[in-house]
Amino acid sequence: MKVVLLSTSERTGGAAIAANRLMRALGKAGHEVHMLVRDRQTSDENVISVNTSWLKAKINFLRFAWERFVIFAHNRFSRKNLFSISIANTGTNISRHPLVKSADIIHLHWINQGFLSLKNIRQLTMLGKPIVWTMHDMWAATGICHYTASCEKYRLACRHCPMLTGGKSKDLSQKTLRKKEKSGFAQIHYVGCSRWIAEQAKSSKLLSSAAFGSIPNAIDTEVFYPSAKSAARKKLQLPADKRLLLFSAAKISDTRKGGAYFVEACNMIYQKYPEAAQDIEIVLMGKGDEAFFSTIKMAAHTLRYIASEAELAEGYAAVDAFVIPSLEDNLPNTIMESLACGTPCVGFNVGGIPEMIDHKKNGYVAEYKSAEDLAKGIYWTLFESNYEELSANARQKTVDCYSEEVVARQYTEVYKNLLAKF
Repeated sequence: MKVVLLSTSERTGGAAIAANRLMRALGKAGHEVHMLVRDRQTSDENVISVNTSWLKAKINFLRFAWERFVIFAHNRFSRKNLFSISIANTGTNISRHPLVKSADIIHLHWINQGFLSLKNIRQLTMLGKPIVWTMHDMWAATGICHYTASCEKYRLACRHCPMLTGGKSKDLSQKTLRKKEKSGFAQIHYVGCSRWIAEQAKSSKLLSSAAFGSIPNAIDTEVFYPSAKSAARKKLQLPADKRLLLFSAAKISDTRKGGAYFVEACNMIYQKYPEAAQDIEIVLMGKGDEAFFSTIKMAAHTLRYIASEAELAEGYAAVDAFVIPSLEDNLPNTIMESLACGTPCVGFNVGGIPEMIDHKKNGYVAEYKSAEDLAKGIYWTLFESNYEELSANARQKTVDCYSEEVVARQYTEVYKNLLAKF
């Protein structure tokens, strides 16, 4: 079966990483798979960029800049939420691209920021081929936002968008939603990475009649696997005799990632369990700043930039627990990576997180937005749990649910069912 995966980027961002991993998983399952992207980061021969010349690369950059400018202008020249929304007003027509023309299945992933426009998506739906769209966020089901931040207007009609400054009834969210309704979105088969996002999207006005399924992201369990903590810590220059907590985010100061709750929880442990706190140190992975580091009362270490998945796996293996206090999330790759390395996770009961963390079996699911319960979960994981059992369960959850073979088999079944209807 020939499959083309469409993604703005090859490797930048969680959605791109997930799409790239799926490409490898489907390839190992015997499919002929390529990624068609705008931004190519490696020399992988299975990844093809639409930037085939210097001029096309510049034009595609201008498309990205133009979309951001339109949003910026409609938002009264405020940078607030500038990258939290997309309108897909410009993009590249790939309907005649050789990979698309020869494909049995067209599979969309994260295609925003100037890669595909609403018109381009409509062009794909008119090809008469099965189209699958893996939802890495909510954008396909909303007017303009990638995550709704508890707003439920998308269920009926987007307007007065809280993501826009002084949102009007006939604002950018309503205009974009109406364009989406004419772009063939309801003809596409959607796959939620989590059951949560599939249920949320199905309840939208835009996708209420569309077909849905739920399949998690894939991970290579031979790359991400448990290894000796002592060796990993020595290599990463981390203390050998401390209990280490990992916090990771592409941008640590991103409010949606819940960094403030992590800091508050750590400081609660410091105050309530001072002796235990002396045994805990923090490991930060991501782009942060000195102001963030200074708010944590425990000692903190910042990992250098990690380029390869093998090194990333060592980072997870080196720590005792991974804390993910996200306030809104789908199916985080970071949890999957941590579990695969046998490292228990602590996170809030929100989005797809409780589908991954089984409470007190491979980690701890804390009450939403409760720094106190997050602190309780961290303490329980490090000092009160049967840690060896938690670690073994973490690894087994990944093998059973997220391994390449398991995920590729589920997608193959979806592809076959769709092809039978065309």
